[in-house]
Amino acid sequence: MSEAVLIDTENTERAYEIDGTLIVAVQDAVEADDRVGLLELLDPFHPADIADIYEQISEKERKAFTALWGKDFDGEVLAEIDEGLLDDVFEELSDEVVSEAFKDLDTDDVVDLIEDLDEPHQERVLETLEDSDRVAVEQALSYPENSAGRLMQRELVMAPTHWNVGQAIDYLRNEKGLPDQFYDVVMVDPTLTPVGKVPLSSLMSNARKVMMTDIMDEEFRTIPVMQEQEDVAYAFNQYNMVSAPVVDEEDRLVGVITIDDAMEVLEDEAEEDIKRLAGVGDESLTDNMWSTTRQRFPWLAVNLVTSVLASIVIAQFADTIEAIVALAVLMPIVASMGGNAGTQTLTVAVRALATKDLTPANAWRVIRRELSVGLLNGLLFAVIIGMIGYYWYSMPMLGVVLALAMVGNLVVAGLAGILVPLGLDKVGIDPALASGAFVTTVTDIVGFFAFLGFAAMLLL
Repeated sequence: MSEAVLIDTENTERAYEIDGTLIVAVQDAVEADDRVGLLELLDPFHPADIADIYEQISEKERKAFTALWGKDFDGEVLAEIDEGLLDDVFEELSDEVVSEAFKDLDTDDVVDLIEDLDEPHQERVLETLEDSDRVAVEQALSYPENSAGRLMQRELVMAPTHWNVGQAIDYLRNEKGLPDQFYDVVMVDPTLTPVGKVPLSSLMSNARKVMMTDIMDEEFRTIPVMQEQEDVAYAFNQYNMVSAPVVDEEDRLVGVITIDDAMEVLEDEAEEDIKRLAGVGDESLTDNMWSTTRQRFPWLAVNLVTSVLASIVIAQFADTIEAIVALAVLMPIVASMGGNAGTQTLTVAVRALATKDLTPANAWRVIRRELSVGLLNGLLFAVIIGMIGYYWYSMPMLGVVLALAMVGNLVVAGLAGILVPLGLDKVGIDPALASGAFVTTVTDIVGFFAFLGFAAMLLL
């Protein structure tokens, strides 16, 4: 069965998604111990597609799948597979297969994989590497986690400033140890300090006698080896870079970061923010029941505390609720609307902080905008909910109470949604980590207090 049949590239809703037919075919081949059939199935597929198969079958099937694949295992799959599955896969790979699997991987991929493995598997991988590769990987691992030193690859192409285009082309044709993919030739002085870079497009479009320094792009940026990965990814996105040399404290060239690695960091950061806003931590669909429960429990515990605080506010108005039972029916509406409005503002604010679009320079303008949006939405929904309250219970003042509480809570929700992440960022706390709990607490308490407070003043 061809790849075109098993991966639908034309259906815009399910484009590039693995068809269930392939999953079943792989499961059948594994169950029948049909290694030849399995290899025929996998042959046309990209390693990323095979990684998707791993993520959609059970743990028992994954181990049997890996064992049956055996010595033909494609190391590129390891670079694509979910990090939570790596240890399961490694348990079924022989040392010979592990050595072969890592042979063709760039150092940045090897470092990324080793970071996600348990310590016994880390030592096992290092032992299978060639001496030069092991030294490069160990040196990369010596840099702080989430630094450019961990992200960079050692394999790069550099040339001295006295070369011409012809010399560079001859070098590229004869050199056996070139990276599998590269985009630029980094120009260095005798101290190995980068002074510019020549894109391959410029190299191939100029005559052999042209000096490399005459066509090099001097408007290039170097990345300090200790730079945070998040900032590296931002620089790539901000300045439309394809690759960038990495330098040590003495400005000597030590590696290069390419666009694929930078974009992976951007994706990871965005995913991390989404998960933290939802309070699910660093989990994935492949985590087991106990691991998922352990990660979600703390956030649910925080939510329990905030709910108790809201309940305490409600308890202060027990007599009011007892006198007008309709309040118990309607008060969740105000709190829910405030919570949703706060989450909308919060999501935009957290993302804007991550992309450096929200800064002290424009913070007050954004705060005023969110205050205005909250007020306008509050007025619009005040009319709607006020009419509902009036017609539902035939109590004009109940409609007024609902309207006033709605305006107040949506204004507060907008302010909380922007001020809470700004405040947390100011004190060095990740806004995505704690903003949700604070904003929910504020909107619940303010919503209940406003609604029941106005009811006590105007209805009793």
